[in-house]
Amino acid sequence: MQDFILNVLDWLSSLGYLGIALGLMLEVIPSEIVLGYGGYMISQGTIGFAGAVIAGTIGGTIAQLFLYWLGYYGGRPVLEKYGKYLLINKHHIDLSEQWFKKYGPGVIFSARFIPVVRHAISIPAGIARMPFIKFTLYTIAAIIPWTIFFLYLGMALGENWAGIKDVARPYIIPVAVIAVIAGMIYFIWTKRKKR
Repeated sequence: MQDFILNVLDWLSSLGYLGIALGLMLEVIPSEIVLGYGGYMISQGTIGFAGAVIAGTIGGTIAQLFLYWLGYYGGRPVLEKYGKYLLINKHHIDLSEQWFKKYGPGVIFSARFIPVVRHAISIPAGIARMPFIKFTLYTIAAIIPWTIFFLYLGMALGENWAGIKDVARPYIIPVAVIAVIAGMIYFIWTKRKKR
């Protein structure tokens, strides 16, 4: 599996910025690894930081828009049948649907920082017919810091970029907790605003 990942990353790196965007759009390899390798490429002077952030944001957003449209047009039955090909199972859909129902549209931002829910949350947003512009803005707002964080880690690790998941783990939990708290605050604020 490691050889496969390295071969894919080598191919993506030959495409430069387009490779980062494609890597995140296809999600064959986890985004942390693609962005970590992108950070390594920045440290080698192959690509620039600003371009990598833009490519990462575009690729990550397009991947989520694809899942949003699947939910919007296909609904739950299609996702339960074909979700396995996107590495999304019934449990992911159930969990993300619960989060979306409980916390509303604001969870689109906060859930992006939480493993398991992160990718699947776009599906209930589509099923619930969340306004497209609002969904896209929340998604971009979350993808930008995620992209910057992992590119920076990849730059800092340099040739040791492959260990990015281990290095990132201590940071992900506090970020996830902050994201959940922010989501709850948004939920409470919107409920009070409606009253």
